[in-house]
Amino acid sequence: MIEADIERVFFSADEIAARVRELGAQITADYDGKNPLFVGVLKGSFVFMADLMRAVGTYCDIDFMAVSSYGSGTTTTGAVKINKDLSYDVEGRNIILIEDILDSGVTLSYLKKYIEARKPASVSICTLLDKPARRRADITPDYVGFQCPDAFIVGYGLDYAERYRNLPYIGVLRPEIYA
Repeated sequence: MIEADIERVFFSADEIAARVRELGAQITADYDGKNPLFVGVLKGSFVFMADLMRAVGTYCDIDFMAVSSYGSGTTTTGAVKINKDLSYDVEGRNIILIEDILDSGVTLSYLKKYIEARKPASVSICTLLDKPARRRADITPDYVGFQCPDAFIVGYGLDYAERYRNLPYIGVLRPEIYA
């Protein structure tokens, strides 16, 4: 069973749902009438972004970028590779980058600069989880679901070697699984 690999539940499905609704209300208030473009960073953000979009009560568009900086390991390589670029022209648009977790900050820092070079009206960052203890880049999210201690977590879109994304909660992966 997949649950046997989880040491403990860190954020329950109910806690996540409540916080996503709060973030959706905040984004609705901040962007009402501005038609922001939500840019999900694949693959991890897709579960969070789907729920967040349903909690936003203003017009918005969506797009996705696929990037990699982790490979199959547990720490970033530091080199960001864009595997899928944006489909939309972002010039003059209000962009909200949607990420599952802001960890080292290397990927999001790169993406923010990459998008800013295309002259959007603004670029904001919304992350479900913020793990500042591991930050290597100077970047601060605008919207945060939860602060997260330095533990290896999975679920609700977050993975280890492409597994565990389907868990409805966020849990700490048992160390022997990834050691």
